[in-house]
Amino acid sequence: MANPKVVTKNESEEPTRRLAVLIDADNAQAAIIEGLLEEIASFGEATVKRIYGDFTSPRSSQWKNFLKKYAIKPVQQFAYATGKNATDSALIIDAMDLLYTRRFDGFCLVSSDSDFTGLALRIREEGLLVLGFGEKKTPDAFRNACHKFTLTEVLRPVAQQKSEHITANSEQTTSATQESALEDSPENFILNALEKTCNDSGWANLANLGNYLNKLKPDFDARLYGFKSLGAMAKAHPDLFEIQLEQSNPNSPAKVLYIRKK
Repeated sequence: MANPKVVTKNESEEPTRRLAVLIDADNAQAAIIEGLLEEIASFGEATVKRIYGDFTSPRSSQWKNFLKKYAIKPVQQFAYATGKNATDSALIIDAMDLLYTRRFDGFCLVSSDSDFTGLALRIREEGLLVLGFGEKKTPDAFRNACHKFTLTEVLRPVAQQKSEHITANSEQTTSATQESALEDSPENFILNALEKTCNDSGWANLANLGNYLNKLKPDFDARLYGFKSLGAMAKAHPDLFEIQLEQSNPNSPAKVLYIRKK
């Protein structure tokens, strides 16, 4: 009998992770939804997609137009008392119910709220993948509780990103605006990780290096520094890194990218 936790599209493809996507409407913007779902698709299949909030309030009404289009199930949660976040409680209760069904390989928690730190840690204790998505204001506790944390700023439409950068830096040139929006260069962080993952000759598999970087810093993302991928970042610094393509297997045309310090 096939494993019920695994979905396969055809016999030649690798098993796809079943993911539960839980969105905190109070702490996420609707503008990220398309980029969010595309990002999640790179990790597995969004088997469950739920969003929690009070959709009668203006704060969460931005999501209404997206729920049908992207087949996201809304979970209406009224604020029973001022200052109390009933949305968080509802999301956490549902997450635990889903966890105990044993039907999922991982959870995607979309929020910038540190209140979900405990939930992320609890899911990790069950050996499941935890993917976090939130804004730059997200506390380190929640970021580091996830296996991988993605800043939602990089998931917004390109046009919106440019508009925000220009508005925030209206007195600067366009090029200066783009540079100011990027994080400080992480070369030292990468070089230190490279020393830990390289072989005796100094070469490291780029994919293995990327995995190690995310273990050290779950919110590491080359896109925050203006690059599409870690490989593109390394290639842009020929003064620091040497790149080499090698065949992974003599019987296979596939090639693997290796990197080492110059």
